[in-house]
Amino acid sequence: MSEQSGSIVTAPVDNAWSIEIPKFTPDDNKHGMLEESSFATLFPKYREQYLRQVWPLVQKCLSEHYIKAELDAIEGCMVVKTTRKTWDPYIIIKARDMIKLMSRSVPFEQARRVLNDDIGADIIKIGSLVRNKERFVKRRQRLIGAGGCTLKSIELLTNCYIQIQGQTVAALGPYKGLQQVREIVEDTMKNVHPIYNIKMLMIKRELAKDPKLKNESWERFLPKFASKSISKRKEPLKKKPKKKYTPFPPPQTESKVDKMLASGEYFLKEDEKRRKKKEEKMKKQEEANKTRQEKRQQAFVPPQEPAHSKQNTTVQNNTIDVENLKKKLKKIK
Repeated sequence: MSEQSGSIVTAPVDNAWSIEIPKFTPDDNKHGMLEESSFATLFPKYREQYLRQVWPLVQKCLSEHYIKAELDAIEGCMVVKTTRKTWDPYIIIKARDMIKLMSRSVPFEQARRVLNDDIGADIIKIGSLVRNKERFVKRRQRLIGAGGCTLKSIELLTNCYIQIQGQTVAALGPYKGLQQVREIVEDTMKNVHPIYNIKMLMIKRELAKDPKLKNESWERFLPKFASKSISKRKEPLKKKPKKKYTPFPPPQTESKVDKMLASGEYFLKEDEKRRKKKEEKMKKQEEANKTRQEKRQQAFVPPQEPAHSKQNTTVQNNTIDVENLKKKLKKIK
């Protein structure tokens, strides 16, 4: 450990991915673990047959790291425990991730890779990101693509193994790739097509090969995809102007009693009220009679004739050509 401590970097680093993590060996923890640690994970009923077949291989794989594995088919759970010989304190977390991946339909051949130091696991829950069930199914299918081509291209660009099962996405691979997978999955559930992120990753991969652009910003090379709103809401022809906001409520409308009080009608006697109503009725009848008579009289009003302009019919004798007239008459004869 003394030889390795000299190469450990403690100062701030620009690129954390370039740091090599020193390997942990049994000599670094000679006394082993003080307490027993254990993790249990439930698995669905349809995974029971497969887990029974591969469980001897799981036990053999974990026994190399001195981890005990148990399968309870009655309760439907898998348990991993540390033993007295376990020297790696983090291997129990790796074993927990392994059984979690196997419960999410990841095959044993892929799940066992989590035990390596440079490989991690991430289970992304996508069920709560979209409320509508039909929309959720469509976006999940968009992530898989036709014949699984979209999912395969993401796997090749991120160097991760991805398994979509139900409402979770299980990813397995290097830590940088897991970060990219999570971004793509979350963006897809937010209605961003995965092809945009795939294009970005392809451009970044090509730019990483050029040593001149290693320490420069790549924003000028990356495409900027503008969101297009396909379905626009139809705007009304007549827009009502918005009233200014006031914290006070609108004034109360006047009732019949209030109007009668304002006009003084409320204080009149019943005989006077009747007389007033009769007078108002007579006035309305007179106005109606007037308009009716005006309409009748319009039929007897003669229409206005257009003024005709008097044309000058006088013919000037000086303008008539007499010789031409004589020639025409001779031809007729």
